[in-house]
Amino acid sequence: MEAKQFGLGDIVQMKKPHPCGTNQWKIIRMGMDIRIKCVGCDHSVLIPRQKFEKRLKKVLVFAQRQEE
Repeated sequence: MEAKQFGLGDIVQMKKPHPCGTNQWKIIRMGMDIRIKCVGCDHSVLIPRQKFEKRLKKVLVFAQRQEE
């Protein structure tokens, strides 16, 4: 199975919705843990990378990345 590609600033869809009703999140920090912010209510959550990759459904919007 191919690893999902995601990066800083991307808008992603998670498998389960947030209690506010939306399941769209923006990635605002990456490392061993990933911080995501709810697009609907601006609540942020810090979760381990392994759990994030397991719960990620798909990337909806790719952020502009500067190519080197």
